[in-house]
Amino acid sequence: MLAKKVTVYSTRTCPWCDRAKNYLRSKNVDFEELDVANDPEALGEMIRLSNQMGVPVITVDDEVIVGFDRQRLDALLN
Repeated sequence: MLAKKVTVYSTRTCPWCDRAKNYLRSKNVDFEELDVANDPEALGEMIRLSNQMGVPVITVDDEVIVGFDRQRLDALLN
């Protein structure tokens, strides 16, 4: 089974972003982190995917999770 592509759109000052990233690390999930506060292209991509500006936004392959939804994240990763 191929590994899923996980991306976390976040900012350095977001505590829920930190929780989400720490949770993924605890599950040994590789992910790409995009800082939308310093990357206008990533911000535009996040808004296009989620239709909002709040972080975190997490993508698992083509699925979009707004916020840190542990249950949905687990379901998509398993």
